Amino acid sequence: MVTVPRLVIAAPASGSGKTTVATGLMAAFAERGLAVSPHKVGPDYIDPGYHALATGRAGRNLDAYMCGPDLIAPLFAHGACGCDLAVVEGVMGLYDGASGQGELASTAHVAKLLRAPVVLVVDASSQSRSVAALVHGFASWDPQVRISGVILNKVGSDRHEMLLREALEESGVPVMGVLRRAEQVATPARHLGLVPVAERRGDAVAAVAAMAAQVRDGCDLDGLMALARTAPGMPAASEVWDPSQAVRGAAVGGDAPGGSAPLPGPRPVVAVAGGPAFTFSYTEHSELLAAAGADVVTFDPLRDESLPEGARGLVIGGGFPEVYAPELSANEPLRRAVAALAAAGAPVAAECAGLLYLSRSLDGLPMCGVLEAEGRMSKRLTLGYREAVAITDSPLAAVGTRLRGHEFHRTVLQPGAGATPAWGMHLPERRVEGFVQQGVHASYLHTHWASAPGIARRFVERAAV
Repeated sequence: MVTVPRLVIAAPASGSGKTTVATGLMAAFAERGLAVSPHKVGPDYIDPGYHALATGRAGRNLDAYMCGPDLIAPLFAHGACGCDLAVVEGVMGLYDGASGQGELASTAHVAKLLRAPVVLVVDASSQSRSVAALVHGFASWDPQVRISGVILNKVGSDRHEMLLREALEESGVPVMGVLRRAEQVATPARHLGLVPVAERRGDAVAAVAAMAAQVRDGCDLDGLMALARTAPGMPAASEVWDPSQAVRGAAVGGDAPGGSAPLPGPRPVVAVAGGPAFTFSYTEHSELLAAAGADVVTFDPLRDESLPEGARGLVIGGGFPEVYAPELSANEPLRRAVAALAAAGAPVAAECAGLLYLSRSLDGLPMCGVLEAEGRMSKRLTLGYREAVAITDSPLAAVGTRLRGHEFHRTVLQPGAGATPAWGMHLPERRVEGFVQQGVHASYLHTHWASAPGIARRFVERAAV
């Protein structure tokens, strides 16, 4: 039974200060010498980077839509194994989930699956006594969600704090912290949210330190730790997720599940793009590739002029290639190496930014030229969960394989004639998406491979051929 102390940091709405409070708590508890396990509800790639900076551990996502509710507790237990405390940052408002799917994938849903107490972060900047009505409403909406404390954010003065505390005395929900307005903890944002840690390492370290200081000074850390310890053990059925077991028992892209024999010969090298331009990747992907028999080697397309030695497969996740298009284009030796690997038939998996990097050009600048397609920035944001079915056999999935994923981009891609699509999409409308070409599978769709670990097995088996 998993018994790690844990807290879920939620809010009535986006912009209330969840990231500041959650990251600050992680850092403040880590400063006390605790091993803190950081988690984020939903598909967000950026906040976990700040969590990792705060704790020294990989930030992990808990997405009940993409991975399914049954995997949330096992994935949490995998990340939190051996830790003294787990802090889970919520997404959007507490009860906001996948569109049209009820509570699915909401912070409230994940909190119930983890049997974790919830601390509600309230932006109190424009209210006083009304805060009690707001907290009462959220605490009484779903009796299975245990809202056990409130942290008041953006409090303007001592008198403002007094009024808020007096109002909340009648709510029965204790105030666990009060944070004043503080510009030094603000983190810069652009068209897809916060700027990732990898792009502003020095400034990000300072921002996390400021968050920790603000939370340390304004919150009852001992009280919050005591609250985290009230989380009951999770059901015995919530086994710890293990990438090796997941790979061994997985169906391989539509094949029947079953045990897999070790790969013959040396472990194939699978190159994984990283660095500031490609920061969107779930930790479990590399863990699954390694469990499937690959040697995973990270490289930076902004700096490295060649792929890792002996690379026989390539994974390029999401990120911000549009921000770094000039630098990516200028690295011609690496662009040629990527094109050569793809031309040789090696398995290549690319999501969103990776798709753009493989195209012929991005905003008029030459890219790798693997795909006959032109990419450009757009004024329209494409965002949301998707249901997809593989309509072309590829190194990732056999025809008919069904997955749930997420789109999040402000670019468009114009494919050339005769392009072979990767997915048939069912939400929000029916359409085809992505490319399959020789060993290349490239798409805007972000997926979480823990939901279909056969992807990793199938990919590594192709790389070992």
